[in-house]
Amino acid sequence: MPLNSELLIDGPDDARWTVVLAHGAGAAMDAPFINHFAVGLAERDFRAVRFEFPYMANYRKTGQRKPPDREPVLRKTWLDVVAELSPDGLVIGGKSMGGRIASLIADEAGVAGLICLGYPFHPVGKPDQLRVQHLRDIKTPTLIVQGERDPFGSREEVAEYKLSSTIQVEWTKDGDHSFKPRKRSGTTEPENLGTALQRIVQFLEDLSTGRTSKRRN
Repeated sequence: MPLNSELLIDGPDDARWTVVLAHGAGAAMDAPFINHFAVGLAERDFRAVRFEFPYMANYRKTGQRKPPDREPVLRKTWLDVVAELSPDGLVIGGKSMGGRIASLIADEAGVAGLICLGYPFHPVGKPDQLRVQHLRDIKTPTLIVQGERDPFGSREEVAEYKLSSTIQVEWTKDGDHSFKPRKRSGTTEPENLGTALQRIVQFLEDLSTGRTSKRRN
């Protein structure tokens, strides 16, 4: 995995789609969850790019853990990454906070698509503090992959939200915020991660043919 201009890149340079994945609030760009999707996309001939927000990059250098940067800094970091890569053929997103900030700048940045892995629809235990206002009229084709029992937005909760027709929500069986199911569910974590990757690939293929549409399982 070559490190180039603070971007971690997997997959071919001439791929049809470049997918930029941002990390969540508490884990770095090379955490196992993000690794799974970056490597999986590269193996399927997509280009996967990762980066770190300033607070996480600083932690990597100094070992001093700090809270995430304020939203304006997170948004600017995303816009800078898009500008460096060019929005043509670019799909952005990521885990939890990384995907949420991507969703805030997707229309402005003019990217081709958005992928959110475990979207934090609300803080844990605070279902009334919704983070969906911009998702009601977002124009960028969007895929949200969510665990059915995600404490940041469960299947039952999300079914009540009014979301843009450009958004499709796909579910991992009994998954938590990282798609991990309970043993009694009859589904394993690798199976859910595999399902999530498969749905991302289908979303990218649909983008290529203009067939992106809103679907809920």
